Amino acid sequence: MERASDSAEQTGTAPPMRIALVTETFPPEVNGVAMTLGRMLAGLRERGHQVQLLRPRQSRGEQPARRSGYEERLLPGLPMPGYAGLRFGLPATGTLVRLWRAWRPDVVHVATEGPLGWSAMRAARRLGLPLCSDFHTNFDHYSRHYGLGWLDRPVGAYLRRFHNRGTATYVPSRELAARLAQEGYQGVDVIARGVDCELFSPARRSATLRGRWGLAAGTLAVLSVGRLAPEKNLPLVLQAFDAIAEKRPDARLVLVGDGPMRKSLERQRPDVVFAGLRRDQDLAAHYASGDLFLFPSQTETYGNVTLEAMASGLPVVAYDYAAAGELIRPGENGLLAPFGDAGELIRQGVRASLDPPGLAALGQAARRTALRQDWCRIHDAFAAALVKVARRPVAEPGGAVPSLDGRVAAARGRVPRSDGSAAR
Repeated sequence: MERASDSAEQTGTAPPMRIALVTETFPPEVNGVAMTLGRMLAGLRERGHQVQLLRPRQSRGEQPARRSGYEERLLPGLPMPGYAGLRFGLPATGTLVRLWRAWRPDVVHVATEGPLGWSAMRAARRLGLPLCSDFHTNFDHYSRHYGLGWLDRPVGAYLRRFHNRGTATYVPSRELAARLAQEGYQGVDVIARGVDCELFSPARRSATLRGRWGLAAGTLAVLSVGRLAPEKNLPLVLQAFDAIAEKRPDARLVLVGDGPMRKSLERQRPDVVFAGLRRDQDLAAHYASGDLFLFPSQTETYGNVTLEAMASGLPVVAYDYAAAGELIRPGENGLLAPFGDAGELIRQGVRASLDPPGLAALGQAARRTALRQDWCRIHDAFAAALVKVARRPVAEPGGAVPSLDGRVAAARGRVPRSDGSAAR
Protein backbone atom coordinates (compact mmCIF):
# COMPACT_ATOMS: atom_id res chain seq x y z
CA MET A 1 0.00 0.00 0.00
CA GLU A 2 1.39 3.40 -0.98
CA ARG A 3 0.42 6.91 0.02
CA ALA A 4 0.20 8.80 -3.24
CA SER A 5 0.31 12.19 -1.58
CA ASP A 6 3.68 11.25 -0.11
CA SER A 7 5.25 8.88 -2.63
CA ALA A 8 3.81 9.60 -6.07
CA GLU A 9 6.22 11.04 -8.60
CA GLN A 10 6.06 14.79 -9.00
CA THR A 11 4.83 15.93 -12.39
CA GLY A 12 8.05 17.86 -12.97
CA THR A 13 8.60 18.12 -16.70
CA ALA A 14 5.95 15.52 -17.56
CA PRO A 15 4.04 16.60 -20.67
CA PRO A 16 0.38 17.56 -20.37
CA MET A 17 -1.79 14.46 -20.49
CA ARG A 18 -5.12 13.52 -21.98
CA ILE A 19 -7.24 12.27 -19.08
CA ALA A 20 -10.64 10.59 -19.46
CA LEU A 21 -12.65 11.00 -16.23
CA VAL A 22 -15.69 8.70 -15.99
CA THR A 23 -18.30 9.33 -13.29
CA GLU A 24 -22.02 8.86 -12.62
CA THR A 25 -22.23 12.07 -10.55
CA PHE A 26 -20.80 15.57 -10.97
CA PRO A 27 -21.69 19.16 -9.98
CA PRO A 28 -24.18 20.78 -9.82
CA GLU A 29 -25.37 17.58 -8.11
CA VAL A 30 -24.84 17.93 -4.36
CA ASN A 31 -23.02 15.01 -2.74
CA GLY A 32 -19.52 14.37 -1.51
CA VAL A 33 -18.42 12.41 -4.58
CA ALA A 34 -19.66 15.04 -7.04
CA MET A 35 -18.08 17.94 -5.18
CA THR A 36 -14.75 16.13 -4.79
CA LEU A 37 -14.61 15.28 -8.50
CA GLY A 38 -15.43 18.85 -9.46
CA ARG A 39 -12.48 20.01 -7.39
CA MET A 40 -10.14 17.36 -8.77
CA LEU A 41 -11.06 18.15 -12.38
CA ALA A 42 -10.38 21.84 -11.79
CA GLY A 43 -6.98 20.95 -10.32
CA LEU A 44 -6.06 18.89 -13.39
CA ARG A 45 -7.02 21.73 -15.72
CA GLU A 46 -4.99 24.22 -13.67
CA ARG A 47 -1.97 21.96 -14.23
CA GLY A 48 -2.38 22.01 -18.00
CA HIS A 49 -3.96 18.60 -18.58
CA GLN A 50 -6.70 17.98 -21.15
CA VAL A 51 -9.74 16.38 -19.52
CA GLN A 52 -12.63 14.55 -21.14
CA LEU A 53 -15.53 14.19 -18.67
CA LEU A 54 -17.94 11.33 -19.37
CA ARG A 55 -21.14 11.09 -17.32
CA PRO A 56 -24.82 10.12 -17.66
CA ARG A 57 -27.26 12.60 -19.13
CA GLN A 58 -29.32 13.87 -16.17
CA SER A 59 -32.41 14.88 -18.16
CA ARG A 60 -33.79 14.06 -21.59
CA GLY A 61 -32.93 17.39 -23.20
CA GLU A 62 -29.64 18.05 -21.41
CA GLN A 63 -26.77 19.18 -23.61
CA PRO A 64 -23.05 19.17 -22.77
CA ALA A 65 -22.22 22.27 -20.75
CA ARG A 66 -20.04 24.87 -22.40
CA ARG A 67 -17.34 24.93 -19.77
CA SER A 68 -13.88 26.23 -20.42
CA GLY A 69 -10.98 23.86 -20.23
CA TYR A 70 -12.52 20.45 -20.72
CA GLU A 71 -14.77 18.41 -22.98
CA GLU A 72 -17.99 16.92 -21.63
CA ARG A 73 -19.61 13.81 -23.12
CA LEU A 74 -23.12 12.88 -22.02
CA LEU A 75 -24.18 9.23 -22.18
CA PRO A 76 -27.51 7.41 -21.61
CA GLY A 77 -28.65 6.84 -18.03
CA LEU A 78 -31.62 5.84 -15.87
CA PRO A 79 -32.94 7.26 -12.56
CA MET A 80 -31.16 5.91 -9.50
CA PRO A 81 -33.69 4.37 -7.06
CA GLY A 82 -33.86 6.28 -3.80
CA TYR A 83 -31.62 9.10 -5.01
CA ALA A 84 -33.82 11.86 -6.43
CA GLY A 85 -32.12 13.80 -9.21
CA LEU A 86 -29.37 11.24 -9.80
CA ARG A 87 -29.03 8.78 -12.67
CA PHE A 88 -26.71 5.83 -13.21
CA GLY A 89 -25.06 5.29 -16.55
CA LEU A 90 -26.03 2.46 -18.86
CA PRO A 91 -23.49 0.05 -20.39
CA ALA A 92 -21.57 1.87 -23.11
CA THR A 93 -18.45 -0.16 -23.92
CA GLY A 94 -18.80 0.17 -27.70
CA THR A 95 -19.39 3.91 -27.51
CA LEU A 96 -16.36 4.43 -25.28
CA VAL A 97 -14.13 2.32 -27.53
CA ARG A 98 -15.12 4.48 -30.51
CA LEU A 99 -14.61 7.72 -28.58
CA TRP A 100 -11.21 6.70 -27.28
CA ARG A 101 -10.00 5.46 -30.63
CA ALA A 102 -10.72 8.94 -31.98
CA TRP A 103 -9.34 10.75 -28.90
CA ARG A 104 -6.90 8.41 -27.21
CA PRO A 105 -6.44 9.29 -23.54
CA ASP A 106 -3.14 8.78 -21.76
CA VAL A 107 -5.01 7.52 -18.69
CA VAL A 108 -8.60 6.58 -17.90
CA HIS A 109 -9.78 7.42 -14.38
CA VAL A 110 -13.04 5.76 -13.29
CA ALA A 111 -14.66 7.43 -10.29
CA THR A 112 -17.83 5.35 -9.79
CA GLU A 113 -18.59 1.64 -9.97
CA GLY A 114 -21.91 1.53 -11.86
CA PRO A 115 -22.57 0.09 -15.33
CA LEU A 116 -20.91 3.09 -16.98
CA GLY A 117 -17.81 2.64 -14.83
CA TRP A 118 -17.65 -1.07 -15.65
CA SER A 119 -17.97 -0.25 -19.36
CA ALA A 120 -15.11 2.23 -19.04
CA MET A 121 -12.96 -0.47 -17.44
CA ARG A 122 -13.74 -2.87 -20.31
CA ALA A 123 -13.13 -0.27 -23.01
CA ALA A 124 -9.84 0.87 -21.49
CA ARG A 125 -8.55 -2.69 -21.18
CA ARG A 126 -9.65 -3.50 -24.72
CA LEU A 127 -7.64 -0.52 -26.02
CA GLY A 128 -4.65 -1.08 -23.74
CA LEU A 129 -5.12 2.22 -21.92
CA PRO A 130 -3.64 2.91 -18.47
CA LEU A 131 -6.44 2.65 -15.95
CA CYS A 132 -7.12 3.66 -12.34
CA SER A 133 -10.14 4.26 -10.12
CA ASP A 134 -11.55 5.92 -7.00
CA PHE A 135 -13.20 4.16 -4.06
CA HIS A 136 -15.67 6.78 -2.82
CA THR A 137 -18.56 4.78 -1.35
CA ASN A 138 -18.92 1.68 0.85
CA PHE A 139 -21.78 0.26 -1.20
CA ASP A 140 -21.36 -3.12 0.46
CA HIS A 141 -21.99 -1.49 3.86
CA TYR A 142 -24.96 0.49 2.54
CA SER A 143 -26.85 -2.72 1.75
CA ARG A 144 -27.21 -3.48 5.47
CA HIS A 145 -29.14 -0.25 6.02
CA TYR A 146 -31.71 -1.03 3.34
CA GLY A 147 -32.68 -4.51 4.54
CA LEU A 148 -30.35 -6.12 2.00
CA GLY A 149 -27.59 -7.40 4.26
CA TRP A 150 -27.40 -10.60 2.23
CA LEU A 151 -25.92 -8.49 -0.59
CA ASP A 152 -22.95 -7.44 1.53
CA ARG A 153 -20.60 -10.20 0.35
CA PRO A 154 -21.54 -10.27 -3.35
CA VAL A 155 -21.39 -6.47 -3.57
CA GLY A 156 -18.03 -6.52 -1.80
CA ALA A 157 -16.73 -9.13 -4.25
CA TYR A 158 -17.95 -7.05 -7.21
CA LEU A 159 -16.23 -3.92 -5.90
CA ARG A 160 -12.95 -5.76 -5.35
CA ARG A 161 -13.04 -7.26 -8.85
CA PHE A 162 -13.96 -3.87 -10.32
CA HIS A 163 -11.08 -1.97 -8.74
CA ASN A 164 -8.49 -4.69 -9.29
CA ARG A 165 -8.96 -4.31 -13.04
CA GLY A 166 -6.96 -1.08 -12.84
CA THR A 167 -3.41 -0.25 -11.83
CA ALA A 168 -4.33 1.84 -8.79
CA THR A 169 -7.31 2.54 -6.55
CA TYR A 170 -7.37 5.90 -4.76
CA VAL A 171 -8.95 6.26 -1.33
CA PRO A 172 -9.15 9.28 0.98
CA SER A 173 -7.82 7.84 4.25
CA ARG A 174 -5.11 5.53 5.59
CA GLU A 175 -7.69 3.59 7.60
CA LEU A 176 -9.69 2.75 4.47
CA ALA A 177 -6.53 1.92 2.52
CA ALA A 178 -5.47 -0.59 5.17
CA ARG A 179 -8.91 -2.22 5.23
CA LEU A 180 -9.12 -2.57 1.45
CA ALA A 181 -5.60 -3.98 1.26
CA GLN A 182 -6.60 -6.60 3.85
CA GLU A 183 -9.64 -7.46 1.72
CA GLY A 184 -7.50 -8.15 -1.34
CA TYR A 185 -7.55 -4.83 -3.18
CA GLN A 186 -4.34 -4.20 -5.11
CA GLY A 187 -2.50 -0.94 -5.75
CA VAL A 188 -4.32 1.09 -3.08
CA ASP A 189 -3.02 4.66 -2.74
CA VAL A 190 -4.17 7.50 -0.48
CA ILE A 191 -5.25 10.83 -1.95
CA ALA A 192 -6.60 12.98 0.87
CA ARG A 193 -9.39 15.55 0.65
CA GLY A 194 -9.24 19.30 1.00
CA VAL A 195 -11.68 22.01 1.98
CA ASP A 196 -12.34 25.57 0.82
CA CYS A 197 -11.58 27.50 4.00
CA GLU A 198 -12.70 30.80 2.45
CA LEU A 199 -16.14 29.38 1.73
CA PHE A 200 -16.46 27.38 4.95
CA SER A 201 -15.54 29.90 7.61
CA PRO A 202 -16.70 31.05 11.07
CA ALA A 203 -17.05 34.51 9.50
CA ARG A 204 -20.30 33.34 7.87
CA ARG A 205 -22.08 32.91 11.20
CA SER A 206 -25.52 34.54 10.94
CA ALA A 207 -27.60 35.82 13.84
CA THR A 208 -30.50 36.18 11.41
CA LEU A 209 -30.32 32.51 10.46
CA ARG A 210 -30.09 31.45 14.11
CA GLY A 211 -33.15 33.58 14.80
CA ARG A 212 -35.07 31.67 12.13
CA TRP A 213 -34.10 28.49 13.97
CA GLY A 214 -35.64 29.92 17.15
CA LEU A 215 -32.30 30.47 18.88
CA ALA A 216 -31.28 33.46 20.97
CA ALA A 217 -27.73 34.50 21.83
CA GLY A 218 -26.03 31.95 24.06
CA THR A 219 -28.31 29.06 23.13
CA LEU A 220 -27.01 25.86 21.55
CA ALA A 221 -27.47 24.87 17.89
CA VAL A 222 -26.65 21.19 17.33
CA LEU A 223 -26.06 20.58 13.64
CA SER A 224 -25.96 17.55 11.37
CA VAL A 225 -25.40 17.83 7.61
CA GLY A 226 -25.97 15.08 5.08
CA ARG A 227 -28.42 12.96 3.20
CA LEU A 228 -31.50 12.04 5.26
CA ALA A 229 -31.19 8.34 4.55
CA PRO A 230 -30.80 5.09 6.53
CA GLU A 231 -27.04 4.80 5.98
CA LYS A 232 -26.41 8.08 7.87
CA ASN A 233 -27.48 6.64 11.27
CA LEU A 234 -29.99 9.42 11.93
CA PRO A 235 -31.71 7.65 14.86
CA LEU A 236 -28.46 8.07 16.78
CA VAL A 237 -28.35 11.78 15.91
CA LEU A 238 -31.79 12.10 17.49
CA GLN A 239 -30.82 10.03 20.55
CA ALA A 240 -27.69 12.09 21.10
CA PHE A 241 -29.60 15.33 20.75
CA ASP A 242 -32.30 14.18 23.19
CA ALA A 243 -29.60 13.43 25.76
CA ILE A 244 -28.10 16.88 25.18
CA ALA A 245 -31.51 18.55 25.46
CA GLU A 246 -32.09 16.94 28.88
CA LYS A 247 -29.08 18.91 30.16
CA ARG A 248 -29.47 21.90 27.83
CA PRO A 249 -33.21 22.60 27.31
CA ASP A 250 -32.26 25.64 25.22
CA ALA A 251 -30.66 23.39 22.55
CA ARG A 252 -32.11 23.03 19.06
CA LEU A 253 -31.30 20.35 16.48
CA VAL A 254 -30.86 21.47 12.87
CA LEU A 255 -30.73 18.86 10.09
CA VAL A 256 -29.34 20.16 6.80
CA GLY A 257 -30.01 17.93 3.80
CA ASP A 258 -32.74 16.02 2.05
CA GLY A 259 -33.52 12.39 1.34
CA PRO A 260 -36.02 9.54 1.65
CA MET A 261 -36.34 9.78 5.44
CA ARG A 262 -37.22 13.47 5.58
CA LYS A 263 -41.03 13.21 5.53
CA SER A 264 -41.18 10.52 8.21
CA LEU A 265 -38.70 12.41 10.39
CA GLU A 266 -40.69 15.62 10.07
CA ARG A 267 -43.78 13.79 11.29
CA GLN A 268 -41.92 12.19 14.20
CA ARG A 269 -39.94 15.24 15.29
CA PRO A 270 -41.72 18.59 14.95
CA ASP A 271 -39.17 20.02 17.40
CA VAL A 272 -36.33 19.61 14.87
CA VAL A 273 -35.41 22.23 12.26
CA PHE A 274 -35.33 20.66 8.79
CA ALA A 275 -33.30 23.10 6.71
CA GLY A 276 -33.40 21.09 3.48
CA LEU A 277 -30.75 20.96 0.78
CA ARG A 278 -28.34 23.91 0.88
CA ARG A 279 -25.55 24.90 -1.47
CA ASP A 280 -22.46 27.09 -1.59
CA GLN A 281 -22.55 30.20 0.63
CA ASP A 282 -25.98 29.28 2.00
CA LEU A 283 -24.63 25.90 3.13
CA ALA A 284 -21.54 27.58 4.59
CA ALA A 285 -23.72 29.96 6.62
CA HIS A 286 -25.66 27.01 8.04
CA TYR A 287 -22.44 25.34 9.18
CA ALA A 288 -21.02 28.50 10.73
CA SER A 289 -24.26 29.27 12.57
CA GLY A 290 -24.13 26.00 14.50
CA ASP A 291 -22.31 25.33 17.76
CA LEU A 292 -21.78 21.55 17.77
CA PHE A 293 -21.66 19.04 14.92
CA LEU A 294 -22.92 15.46 15.35
CA PHE A 295 -21.83 12.88 12.77
CA PRO A 296 -22.49 9.24 13.77
CA SER A 297 -22.48 7.74 10.26
CA GLN A 298 -20.69 4.38 10.01
CA THR A 299 -20.65 4.03 6.21
CA GLU A 300 -18.28 6.81 5.12
CA THR A 301 -15.11 6.42 3.11
CA TYR A 302 -14.14 9.92 4.26
CA GLY A 303 -17.03 12.21 5.22
CA ASN A 304 -16.39 15.60 3.62
CA VAL A 305 -18.90 17.16 6.02
CA THR A 306 -16.48 16.54 8.90
CA LEU A 307 -13.86 18.74 7.28
CA GLU A 308 -16.40 21.37 6.22
CA ALA A 309 -17.69 21.58 9.80
CA MET A 310 -14.17 21.92 11.18
CA ALA A 311 -13.35 24.66 8.67
CA SER A 312 -16.49 26.46 9.84
CA GLY A 313 -15.22 26.44 13.43
CA LEU A 314 -17.51 23.66 14.67
CA PRO A 315 -16.32 21.02 17.12
CA VAL A 316 -17.23 17.60 15.72
CA VAL A 317 -18.44 14.57 17.68
CA ALA A 318 -17.98 11.46 15.54
CA TYR A 319 -16.74 7.89 15.46
CA ASP A 320 -13.00 7.28 15.35
CA TYR A 321 -12.61 6.45 11.65
CA ALA A 322 -12.60 8.07 8.18
CA ALA A 323 -11.95 11.84 8.18
CA ALA A 324 -12.71 12.18 11.89
CA GLY A 325 -10.18 9.48 12.77
CA GLU A 326 -7.53 11.15 10.61
CA LEU A 327 -8.08 14.76 11.68
CA ILE A 328 -9.54 14.90 15.18
CA ARG A 329 -7.33 14.85 18.27
CA PRO A 330 -9.79 14.07 21.08
CA GLY A 331 -10.13 16.89 23.56
CA GLU A 332 -8.04 19.25 21.42
CA ASN A 333 -10.02 19.92 18.24
CA GLY A 334 -13.05 17.64 18.57
CA LEU A 335 -14.36 14.54 20.32
CA LEU A 336 -14.36 10.88 19.25
CA ALA A 337 -16.06 7.66 20.27
CA PRO A 338 -14.82 4.15 19.44
CA PHE A 339 -16.35 2.95 16.19
CA GLY A 340 -19.87 1.65 16.82
CA ASP A 341 -20.01 2.67 20.51
CA ALA A 342 -23.27 4.63 20.44
CA GLY A 343 -23.33 5.18 24.19
CA GLU A 344 -19.91 6.80 24.19
CA LEU A 345 -20.78 9.02 21.23
CA ILE A 346 -23.85 10.25 23.13
CA ARG A 347 -21.76 10.87 26.25
CA GLN A 348 -19.21 12.87 24.26
CA GLY A 349 -21.97 15.01 22.78
CA VAL A 350 -23.43 15.74 26.21
CA ARG A 351 -19.98 16.47 27.62
CA ALA A 352 -19.28 19.02 24.90
CA SER A 353 -22.65 20.73 25.29
CA LEU A 354 -22.10 21.37 29.01
CA ASP A 355 -18.86 23.30 28.53
CA PRO A 356 -19.47 26.38 26.32
CA PRO A 357 -15.93 27.82 26.75
CA GLY A 358 -14.45 24.40 25.98
CA LEU A 359 -16.77 24.08 22.99
CA ALA A 360 -15.49 27.37 21.60
CA ALA A 361 -11.86 26.33 22.11
CA LEU A 362 -12.45 23.02 20.31
CA GLY A 363 -14.01 24.90 17.41
CA GLN A 364 -11.08 27.28 17.08
CA ALA A 365 -8.63 24.37 17.06
CA ALA A 366 -10.79 22.54 14.50
CA ARG A 367 -10.56 25.57 12.21
CA ARG A 368 -6.76 25.61 12.53
CA THR A 369 -6.64 21.92 11.57
CA ALA A 370 -8.81 22.50 8.51
CA LEU A 371 -6.58 25.34 7.32
CA ARG A 372 -3.81 22.77 6.79
CA GLN A 373 -5.95 20.70 4.37
CA ASP A 374 -4.85 22.62 1.30
CA TRP A 375 -6.48 21.70 -2.02
CA CYS A 376 -3.41 22.78 -4.00
CA ARG A 377 -1.21 20.13 -2.37
CA ILE A 378 -3.90 17.50 -2.89
CA HIS A 379 -4.32 18.45 -6.56
CA ASP A 380 -0.55 18.09 -7.02
CA ALA A 381 -0.67 14.61 -5.49
CA PHE A 382 -3.60 13.52 -7.67
CA ALA A 383 -2.00 14.79 -10.89
CA ALA A 384 1.28 13.11 -9.95
CA ALA A 385 -0.50 9.83 -9.23
CA LEU A 386 -2.17 9.87 -12.66
CA VAL A 387 1.17 10.56 -14.33
CA LYS A 388 2.59 7.57 -12.46
CA VAL A 389 -0.20 5.31 -13.77
CA ALA A 390 0.17 6.66 -17.31
CA ARG A 391 3.91 5.92 -17.31
CA ARG A 392 3.49 2.27 -16.42
CA PRO A 393 3.72 0.04 -19.50
CA VAL A 394 0.38 -1.29 -20.75
CA ALA A 395 0.30 -3.79 -23.58
CA GLU A 396 -1.90 -2.67 -26.47
CA PRO A 397 -3.89 -5.14 -28.60
CA GLY A 398 -1.01 -5.36 -31.05
CA GLY A 399 1.52 -5.90 -28.29
CA ALA A 400 3.11 -2.43 -28.42
CA VAL A 401 3.84 -0.73 -25.12
CA PRO A 402 4.33 3.00 -25.77
CA SER A 403 5.70 5.34 -23.13
CA LEU A 404 3.71 8.33 -21.92
CA ASP A 405 5.99 10.65 -23.91
CA GLY A 406 5.50 8.48 -26.96
CA ARG A 407 1.72 8.51 -26.61
CA VAL A 408 1.63 12.29 -26.21
CA ALA A 409 3.94 12.79 -29.18
CA ALA A 410 1.81 10.51 -31.33
CA ALA A 411 -1.32 12.38 -30.30
CA ARG A 412 0.35 15.61 -31.48
CA GLY A 413 1.39 14.12 -34.77
CA ARG A 414 5.06 13.65 -33.89
CA VAL A 415 7.21 10.54 -33.77
CA PRO A 416 9.66 10.35 -30.86
CA ARG A 417 13.27 9.69 -31.81
CA SER A 418 15.50 7.34 -29.89
CA ASP A 419 17.36 10.34 -28.45
CA GLY A 420 14.11 11.67 -26.94
CA SER A 421 13.54 14.44 -29.50
CA ALA A 422 10.53 14.45 -31.82
CA ALA A 423 10.23 14.59 -35.58
CA ARG A 424 7.24 15.82 -37.58
